[in-house]
Amino acid sequence: MASGTALIYDGEMMSHKLLWEDTECDIEVPERLSASYEQLRQYNLVERCVRVPVREATVDEITLVHSQEYLEVIKSTQSMNEDELRNTSMNYDCVFLHPNSYRCAKLAAGGTLQLVDSVMSGKVLNGMALVRPPGHHSQRNLANGFCLFNNVAIAAEYAKKKYNLQRILIVDWDIHHGQGIQYIFEEDPSVLYFSWHLYQHQEFWPKLRESDFDAVGKGDGTGFNINVPWNKVGMENADYIAAFLHVLLPIAFEFNPELILISSGYDSAIGDPEGKMCATPECYAHLTHFLMQLANGKCCVVLEGGYHMRSLSESVCMTVKTLLGDPVPQLHGEMVPCFSAVETIQNVRAAHKPYWKCLAFSGSSIVQAANTRRQGSGEAATPAKTNSEVAIETDIFLQSHMKSFLFPAPPVIAAAVVSENNTLLLPKCMLVHEDTVPAKEAQAHLSFHKELMEDEIDTYLLTKTLSLLNTILQKQVRSGISECLSASAAAVVALKHCIRFGLNRVLHIMFGDVGGIHLNEEGKIISIRISENQPSQTANSKYEISLNWKEDLQTDDNFVYTLLSLILPLAYSFQPELTVITFGPESKITISSIALLTKLMQGLGEGGILALIQDTELKYLKTVAEALLGVNTPAIAPNSAAAEVVIQAVEEQRHNLQTEWKMLRCSVD
Repeated sequence: MASGTALIYDGEMMSHKLLWEDTECDIEVPERLSASYEQLRQYNLVERCVRVPVREATVDEITLVHSQEYLEVIKSTQSMNEDELRNTSMNYDCVFLHPNSYRCAKLAAGGTLQLVDSVMSGKVLNGMALVRPPGHHSQRNLANGFCLFNNVAIAAEYAKKKYNLQRILIVDWDIHHGQGIQYIFEEDPSVLYFSWHLYQHQEFWPKLRESDFDAVGKGDGTGFNINVPWNKVGMENADYIAAFLHVLLPIAFEFNPELILISSGYDSAIGDPEGKMCATPECYAHLTHFLMQLANGKCCVVLEGGYHMRSLSESVCMTVKTLLGDPVPQLHGEMVPCFSAVETIQNVRAAHKPYWKCLAFSGSSIVQAANTRRQGSGEAATPAKTNSEVAIETDIFLQSHMKSFLFPAPPVIAAAVVSENNTLLLPKCMLVHEDTVPAKEAQAHLSFHKELMEDEIDTYLLTKTLSLLNTILQKQVRSGISECLSASAAAVVALKHCIRFGLNRVLHIMFGDVGGIHLNEEGKIISIRISENQPSQTANSKYEISLNWKEDLQTDDNFVYTLLSLILPLAYSFQPELTVITFGPESKITISSIALLTKLMQGLGEGGILALIQDTELKYLKTVAEALLGVNTPAIAPNSAAAEVVIQAVEEQRHNLQTEWKMLRCSVD
């Protein structure tokens, strides 16, 4: 299995720089690379990555996307004087040229191809290319928006040709629309292109009508171009996460990509003078974590924009830390997407409903432009701050904000409590052999299950489970698995211990017959139950959610729909400090569904998960362990839409719960 994270960097790409005064271009400075690399070095991330040398892209590789005539124009700049360079630059929109621009552009494209080769050959699992000049605006015959050669587009065509790939996902989270990528692939169904970008009703650069939500591709590529146009500045973490949960991820899982390319522009981050958005660096850790669950983890991150040095470099570091498998930090801010974001999400889902099974029954209709809240309507006007004021405020904020996220990763990724005959199933998990919970404390926890006290083996395992849980709560271990003779008893014991320890938010996901567990501890526990049987006591409140499906409905298709539409948005609303997953008798959920759930839930609570597995359900033991340890499992590719009864049940729950748990909202209807 591939492992490791590649890092592509060469300081020579800093020699491409602006030689004259130009207020439109002066933010694209060489220091964008050096600041990012230096911050990676400061966090000791460079030494943890696999260094891959940079090479120049060949003419044949560049002309996979660009015309020979255009390439010759850029090549000719090597011998131009400053006046000639300036005059040539004026033929394009927001572009500057330098005698070293051709060399640097070939290195940027070639470095991106080196990353693709490293990932596709299995030398590494994923990686990041710190390259410039950026690429996503450049077109077949045109430089545009600081971009000379379209690095990511070249990489996609290269991967299709060399590795015979049929499905490539390009995710562009730069704050500007990557119209160059859209134009290149808008008729190509083998490339799914997703771009969010500031649009402001066509008032933000590049000010194109085809950047709106209804530009869905052309010809055979219809439905494979996804634009998420933000119509106001100030978007926060919740808005970005909501766009992934309700638009990108459902479509991406249905598309089932073989490779992911990320046009990683950090001008969508807090403090950037271009985007004027408010997403904090850890948001990119979550976005990266989501995408790593696709394409067997084959993920290539390629730098695009980003013009606030501290915000850019911290965001790059959070992305790389996630690629390396470090715990994903808790998100900053209230998880409530704004009205404008939900409105955009509704429009995108409605526009793509005809093309994707996962959206076919969404029920959303397009919100007419006349009803769109334009920026500032109904809001008190506030004096605009200058870019320098915002930059200083952002520096001060990030100086303190990042300290809370630079926690050391627990020394052990996963620990386990299992009976002796099952230890061989978990060779890479630390086995819990000693009790860290005093006997009196353990007896107090178990006292409300007196009927279990007569069973010496079960009492022993429950006490061990408490010891395992303690190691997780004390940050000695990131996650754990416990074999149980009574999953119901173990769940109650574990949940009560979490509350006594001081946790305020615990998410409990249950499968099968786990008995009458009804705990919310004054809103500190949310329980989601998926089983064949209706629980004997049904609350179905905002803290207790029950989905009752017969065995034939517990398929990958139905579970992925439920996970992405209900479980994950609810979890991101709640922001649990720990997730407990309980497998009771008659858990009928598929192995692949459980692997996906376990992996996605590691994005919450700094990766803290406790899995409780009934001894009759040990078929899940190895799968959960591998997911916790970061072993890649085959991508889930739903072959059909979720069953109508499942969709109805999920949508009913969404409707009932979205007032309390705002991340469930995907329409303003």
